[in-house]
Amino acid sequence: MSSPAAPDPALLDELLDVALDAARRAGALLLDGRPADLAVAATKSSPVDVVTEMDLASEKLVLELIGARRPADGYLGEEGAERPGTSGVRWVVDPLDGTVNYLYGLPSWAVSVAAELDGRAVVGVVYAPARGELFHAVLGRGAHLDGGPPATRPLATRPAPPWGQALIATGFGYLKERRVRQAEVLLALMPEVRDIRRAGAAAVDLCDVAAGRLDGYYERGLAPWDRAAGCLIAAEAGALLGGRPGHGPDGELTVAAAPGVYEPLQERLAALHAWTD
Repeated sequence: MSSPAAPDPALLDELLDVALDAARRAGALLLDGRPADLAVAATKSSPVDVVTEMDLASEKLVLELIGARRPADGYLGEEGAERPGTSGVRWVVDPLDGTVNYLYGLPSWAVSVAAELDGRAVVGVVYAPARGELFHAVLGRGAHLDGGPPATRPLATRPAPPWGQALIATGFGYLKERRVRQAEVLLALMPEVRDIRRAGAAAVDLCDVAAGRLDGYYERGLAPWDRAAGCLIAAEAGALLGGRPGHGPDGELTVAAAPGVYEPLQERLAALHAWTD
């Protein structure tokens, strides 16, 4: 089977420009426009899975910007916006990843914007404005971070430590039954590794793998908008990605880790059937 044709470089440049613009503007709105009395506007899967008025405002801004710049493109967003396209490009957007962190004033939240071409992510941007960091990647061009010293730098996963010294991140679902099962998996893994982290925003965790701040990350239950941009950024930084045995990252399980950590992490998750409730 032949490999997919390489995307047009000019198109990739355009998509990156749109993604950066959308993420920066939405991030500025969220950072500067957060009301002092921010409240929950709605709940999704459970009473602790929340939407705020700022999630909705960010989604509206991104949708309108992309619609004006690329009207023939498709769009899939977390807060319900979805439209078909005719260009072969689809935008997959989480306008506020880490809503609970944002609600509580914690800094680990982000705007995640990915562009897919014929079903494959080719551009990914994750902007974490409270951390002053803008992560971005283009398929085949590597991943980069803007923010902090130096101002812009290429990203690379950290060298793999022994399994017992690996720092692993994860996340949890919002349904009680799933959380019980996820706690069982966590309980089995925790004695085996250096430590476990739970920051509360999948896109940020994936970028932290890319930046060498984590050795690996796994989570069950991620939606396309949770992982699309972050997975591309991690992969372009050298991380290996997968899910259940024989599958890529999906809603059942997403695994991202530096080579040398990915293999034992996925092996242990498979033995624990981490994708089951």
